Amino acid sequence: MTKTANPEVKLKRVLSLTDLVIYGIILIQPVAALPLFGHANDISKGHAVTTILVAMVAMIFTAISYGRMANRYPAAGSAYTYVGKGISPHLGFVAGWSMFMDYLFIPILCVIFASITANHLLPLIPYYFWIFFFVGVFTWINLRGIKVASRTNWILMIIMSVVVFYFMAAAIRYIFLKEGLGGLFSSLPFYDPKSFSWGSIGSATALASLTYVGFDGLTTLSEEVKNPRRNVMIAAVLTCVITGVWSGAQIYLAQVSWPDWLSFTGGITDEVARNNALDTAIMTVAHRVGGALLDGSLTIILMIASIGSGITGQLGAARLLFGMGRDGVIPKKIFGHLGPKTAVPFYNVIFIGVLALIGALVLNYEECARLINFGAFFAFMGVNIASIREYYIKAESRTTKGFFKDFLPPAIGFVICLIIWLNLPLKTFMIGGAWMLTGIIYLAISTKGFKNETVMMDFTEA
Repeated sequence: MTKTANPEVKLKRVLSLTDLVIYGIILIQPVAALPLFGHANDISKGHAVTTILVAMVAMIFTAISYGRMANRYPAAGSAYTYVGKGISPHLGFVAGWSMFMDYLFIPILCVIFASITANHLLPLIPYYFWIFFFVGVFTWINLRGIKVASRTNWILMIIMSVVVFYFMAAAIRYIFLKEGLGGLFSSLPFYDPKSFSWGSIGSATALASLTYVGFDGLTTLSEEVKNPRRNVMIAAVLTCVITGVWSGAQIYLAQVSWPDWLSFTGGITDEVARNNALDTAIMTVAHRVGGALLDGSLTIILMIASIGSGITGQLGAARLLFGMGRDGVIPKKIFGHLGPKTAVPFYNVIFIGVLALIGALVLNYEECARLINFGAFFAFMGVNIASIREYYIKAESRTTKGFFKDFLPPAIGFVICLIIWLNLPLKTFMIGGAWMLTGIIYLAISTKGFKNETVMMDFTEA
């Protein structure tokens, strides 16, 4: 009886390549680049679209590595396992620890941006009130055990896409009426000799890369995909390409509609006011090309997207802590506790809520986004190295074909990711470095000086 029941609970390979690509796009969100527009455009000195495209190149090569490692370890679906199995368990733990930082900072980022957009809609209500409000709402919803159905994500993606199309159409119309057909074609958003510098591009790309963070989530579906050895890698690459082209088009139109990137912060000396102007720069462009209706529509949809991501992000981080507590990685009585009525990790939800409140009060949007990229790109570099070791170094014989297929793509991905990572500001390295050092110290203590096996953290299960 047991034997006949087992096959019924196995995962079925029902997802096509199209299903996987759409899932990846939902994970990233069609509006991912818009909140970054102001800061990326300011740091790059008017070359935000270039930073989106440079980041896309890094993500394409990294996506190839993710796809190949998913082929080798189809049940894993995380940088932690790929690095742990491809290089060493101890380095895998460090990669997993960097992923954990991302889980913690995503709810903070969502609280910050939801508060920014709410304050833009209702400026009479202070920004800091919205921080407390959204942290309270996210925590209350998650404590009640309310689940957001996947159908809601589909509906939200469709609505977001409609608003983005509306924005792009309004921008095209505005440019055409002002400059004529020729105004729609400009090389300045890609390269303006008056302000272009590789240092600015590198710094801005380190921020704009947040557009793609999350694409690797589709590798967690490896066991449910038809022909996973082919489709997982293709889906990861296509997701990055589609996101890059789609986001690049949005940012290009925004730049052409508002070519004077200095005017967003012209004359503003106060740092807080300057950040606020950059935070809402895309809404300012929307107001120019489509009036108050488009400004309000875009603001509302960006706020809704942040709320949805914030709620799921907080619960995801809480479940991750639960998985670690359940396995004894951290104190089980606290972090392995579930509410008796809701089966929700009660203490963890509150803990993440408190961290989100503190983080949102201390950090701004740009700083939080960079910290997420610090952890993400560290993990991306690890996966690229793991792919080289798994497919090239471990190969029985190394051929010219193997060099171009197994070594060069992940090597290029690693180098570009490293350059982007090194262009993050010193403050990001100080905070992110302190986090990484804490993880390494914890690992050293738990393994008695790296002599014992590393503590296993199952991110996929959590």
